[in-house]
Amino acid sequence: MTSFVHLEYSNQHPGVARVEAAIDSAASSAQHIKRNSSGARGLATLLLSAIAAAVMVVAYQVMDSLAEGHLLALWVGMWAVAFATLAICATAARALAVNVMASLDGWSRNLAAKRADERLWAMAKTDARVMNDLQAAISRNDARDEGLTFVAPAYQKLRV
Repeated sequence: MTSFVHLEYSNQHPGVARVEAAIDSAASSAQHIKRNSSGARGLATLLLSAIAAAVMVVAYQVMDSLAEGHLLALWVGMWAVAFATLAICATAARALAVNVMASLDGWSRNLAAKRADERLWAMAKTDARVMNDLQAAISRNDARDEGLTFVAPAYQKLRV
């Protein structure tokens, strides 16, 4: 008499499955947070904090000379000035932050393009094929600027 035993064990530990699910969930929520936040918001917050700190220092200096020994009034006045500064300067700081971020993005794009051009030129100096491609692109651009039609050299024509 023959008997068969069918044991079906899980290929994966349930604890490992829970940890993997938690890590995937944390990664997706981190990507969601990163997608919804912008550098302009952080920069605006930093600018507002700096402005509020400067105003609070000035308010402390003024109130310290006026209210000798009245620390509670001093702190209430300082925080009132800080919140008023935040309320007044919020939109201006946000606009300034957006402008600064846009100019920094443009600067970094220009810098990256310049570096890429330098690498391409260095490669063209050592490889004749790349230099030929660059010369062809330059002559096409010159012909387009002059309103002429560009005629490709014979070796570049398609063979049927």
